Amino acid sequence: MEFSQGLISAAYILAALLFIFSLSGLSKQQTAETGNWYGIVGMAIALIATIADPRVGNVWMIIVIMIVGATIGLKLAQKVEMTQMPELVAILHSFVGLAAVLVGFNSYFEMHHSVIVNITDSQQMATNIHLVEVFLGVFIGAVTFTGSIVAFGKLRGLINSAALMLPHRHKLNLAAGVVSFILMIMFVKQGGGDSTLYLLTFIALAFGWHLVASIGGADMPVVVSMLNSYSGWAAAAAGFMLNNDLLIVTGALVGSSGAILSYIMCKAMNRSFISVIAGGFGTDVVIDNDTDYGDHVETTAEAVADMLNGAKSVIITPGYGMAVAQAQYPVYKLTQALKDKGVDVRFAIHPVAGRLPGHMNVLLAEAKVPYDIVLGMEEINDDFAKTDVVLVIGANDTVNPAAAEDPTSPIAGMPVLEVWHAKNVVVFKRSMSTGYAGVQNPLFFKDNSQMLFGDAKDSVEAIFKAL
Repeated sequence: MEFSQGLISAAYILAALLFIFSLSGLSKQQTAETGNWYGIVGMAIALIATIADPRVGNVWMIIVIMIVGATIGLKLAQKVEMTQMPELVAILHSFVGLAAVLVGFNSYFEMHHSVIVNITDSQQMATNIHLVEVFLGVFIGAVTFTGSIVAFGKLRGLINSAALMLPHRHKLNLAAGVVSFILMIMFVKQGGGDSTLYLLTFIALAFGWHLVASIGGADMPVVVSMLNSYSGWAAAAAGFMLNNDLLIVTGALVGSSGAILSYIMCKAMNRSFISVIAGGFGTDVVIDNDTDYGDHVETTAEAVADMLNGAKSVIITPGYGMAVAQAQYPVYKLTQALKDKGVDVRFAIHPVAGRLPGHMNVLLAEAKVPYDIVLGMEEINDDFAKTDVVLVIGANDTVNPAAAEDPTSPIAGMPVLEVWHAKNVVVFKRSMSTGYAGVQNPLFFKDNSQMLFGDAKDSVEAIFKAL
């Protein structure tokens, strides 16, 4: 038994190291595939070690459930498009939250039915610590569960993407936090309490729902990374309740990396990290769509091809519209054609382009676009003034000059790709509609900008043929 437990502990340590290597590999595009394999191998080792644990009861039932889950996962993975990846990630976070809630209740009832009558001070302290673990696990799990469902609904279009503006919403959030803290103290002092745990669960579920519902759809990339962090802490809490070291380490890795990612995203959107955690950020503004920016100028694929023929430097700025149109493949062909003509072609990626952190990078990697010409906002922003043509394909809010020029704009202060400094800008759009933030883009009406209307994939293919 001791030997088996020693092997399991060693397997857990190996799996934890592989997860760390996985995160390290995923931090760079060149090593992302290797990092992914580290994660896969680490998770396989973790699952096998868990099943082999002598404390595990019905092994065959667990194996059957794993097979069912793996089958569902494979089916979903084959059907999900890249445009649906953010909502898939959101719903997967909800599963983690629900699992933490169920583990919390199971751990509590298992402990509750085996209470020792005359316990020592050390046993009392251990019991109190476990009750705190249960309480926090259920709270974080419930918040993650409903918050992730709301995020999924907004990304899927099932729920209005606009921020929910309940009266005194910040006070409601604060009240939920204070009441939950008081309930935790009562829960520990009473040595448990079914009604207290049920009430906490209800408050946490409502709190998670309101937390994400009060955040606008344009801020969903930050919300997804925030929920990623929450799901990690929920998993860590479940690890404490189950006395599983690997789950604690893995949850801490996911929670901390998700928090760091959230901070990076907040910085990229000029948001306060604390306001993200509190919920409802970026909603205390009035959007004015009545401003007269003048008239826009339309162009054709042939005219854009002529412009590109005479260009020496081109920067392509993709956004969510490219993902929807699945235009990354013809964009790659166009890139190769321009490079063959001696044109310097690069890509400019905003940190929050798309609906998920790194969304555009994954799309371009999928289309085999070379990593070395895909640059971040800070790397390429100063180069727009020296660029002949910028192709804005499906991007909107991330290239909006109002962020830098209009202090009254809802996105004022948000770092954006300053494409308007280029000699010529061509914006690929289906219509003149506003972006996901609901804010009009003055870029469309600037003297050096032209609009190419239509499906992005068809437009790029037409330009490629004209070249």
